[in-house]
Amino acid sequence: MTTGGIATGHAVSPDSGRHWADEGAWQVAEGIHRIPLPLPMDALKAVNIYVVAGDDGLTLIDGGWAIPVARELLDKSLRSIGSGFGDIKRFLVTHVHRDHYTLATVLGHEFGAEVALGAGEQPALELLHRAGLDGLDESPFLAVLRTAGAAEIADLWASGHNGELPNPVDWAFPDVWIEGDRQFDVGHRTLDAVHTPGHTPGHYVYADQAEGVLFSGDHVLPTITPSIGFTVPPAEQPLGQFMASLARVRELPDLRVLPAHGPVAPSSYERVDELLVHHEERLTQCLASLRERGSVTSLVVARDLGWTRHERAFGELDVFSQGMAAMETKAHLELLVARGQATEVADPDGVVFTAVPS
Repeated sequence: MTTGGIATGHAVSPDSGRHWADEGAWQVAEGIHRIPLPLPMDALKAVNIYVVAGDDGLTLIDGGWAIPVARELLDKSLRSIGSGFGDIKRFLVTHVHRDHYTLATVLGHEFGAEVALGAGEQPALELLHRAGLDGLDESPFLAVLRTAGAAEIADLWASGHNGELPNPVDWAFPDVWIEGDRQFDVGHRTLDAVHTPGHTPGHYVYADQAEGVLFSGDHVLPTITPSIGFTVPPAEQPLGQFMASLARVRELPDLRVLPAHGPVAPSSYERVDELLVHHEERLTQCLASLRERGSVTSLVVARDLGWTRHERAFGELDVFSQGMAAMETKAHLELLVARGQATEVADPDGVVFTAVPS
């Protein structure tokens, strides 16, 4: 939720020379186009879908959110480069979040395109199906919020669209579960699928090392940090996994970053290093808050931190962002526990964390 460099809302992408979210099919490299699709009610404004041309059709990296305006714009943008939905052979979805997965699975099943998703996302899809089909009373995210000490925020989510149960039609299971690291052939290209858990357990990035580009999904974003801990069912040590996955990407060659949100960026090395430094700084801030506050929930610590690149106070955030901030703070506190710098105890009002005396 915090940013570095140019703000996402004002960033110009070098492939278009315009604001990164501007409508169009922007050529990133020969045979690769970036298509931003809108995200209503989302501060990120858009998600970048990447179209990779092959001899037998198109491979799309991510699919967008299954809403009419996104579907219409994807159709229009594909037609502008002489293609259509029927030309899509495969969706390689970086992770299961709705702005990446739902339009891919809807179009995939409608037009016969293969949908591939990381196997680590299977528990989340199964839970979403149970929530939508078994008549559960509330979104599974609300229980996670309460473990962060954010019961009041959970109640507010439940009263708005953030507490709605998922529509199983938008969350059909993929055709292919991706396990481990593997390669996909797209025409003359070879895409290296690299498992990068953290943002979600089944997140993948795709590296075209010959072209020198990294389709980075939400793992490496040029102007913001991806949310951590915003998953159901809760992942074990999501921040620790995320930082380890950043180190894995750092082992690849230095690649041009083709992110899901924000402009195309020149160096994966530069941004990975910035993200690792950022999270170490946040861990230090969280530990300082624990030492000052005593035994407290994640929500209490989140209120001590600054949010977004402007270091906004927690109370200035909208209710949805407050919930994400509480869960992200919990992920930082859990890593402090794993490092032996804090302890945690389950409590009816949320997990309580305490700093270990230095």
